[in-house]
Amino acid sequence: MFVPSLAEGAIGIRPIRIRDSKALENELIANRTWLRKWEATSPNAPMAFDTRASIRSLQQNARAGYGLPFVIEYQGELAGQLNVSSISYGSVSSASIGYWVAERFAGLNITPTVVALATDHCFFSVGLHRMEICIRPENAPSLRVVEKLGFRYEGLRRRYIHINGDWRDHFCFALVGEELPVGVLRRWKEGSVPAGQGSVPEHDRREAQTPIATRPR
Repeated sequence: MFVPSLAEGAIGIRPIRIRDSKALENELIANRTWLRKWEATSPNAPMAFDTRASIRSLQQNARAGYGLPFVIEYQGELAGQLNVSSISYGSVSSASIGYWVAERFAGLNITPTVVALATDHCFFSVGLHRMEICIRPENAPSLRVVEKLGFRYEGLRRRYIHINGDWRDHFCFALVGEELPVGVLRRWKEGSVPAGQGSVPEHDRREAQTPIATRPR
């Protein structure tokens, strides 16, 4: 699958390349404390820290049509990664978005901008119908991203993804293409995002704080 370069002002995403491996590795090491609590891990084996192998895997997945791997840039400087993954076609026509941004670039509206760029590309160029983002309840900055962009809250998924050494709950948010004919980026920039669309009900916030093992049967 073709992976484009997309930009809004100084913020952009472009295809990940093998030659990005050293710069990405340096950022991941420098931001270890910042990123560790959100990193996907394996329940069966320690994670291998091989950036080049990871990039090759992402590129192979893209060639098969199942993903869109991007590097995030700010003013031409590498700032993080964004991956569109689990692309399905046909009667489902959906995908998921995941991302990370280096700590020194936090607070610059980089993440909502690149999520909007990637989502619009998937809706208008790839032809997908539904885009999903799943976020840990503790990840306040990412919850703010989906609130800004108006991703609709769809529910709590218990012990959904293995993160930082354990199975973690996630809140699920999504958009479908017909909800926003003008696109995610334009709707956000115009201030037309429906109020409260990305809000998590208090009941689900409390539920996420209750370990499954202690809940009454």
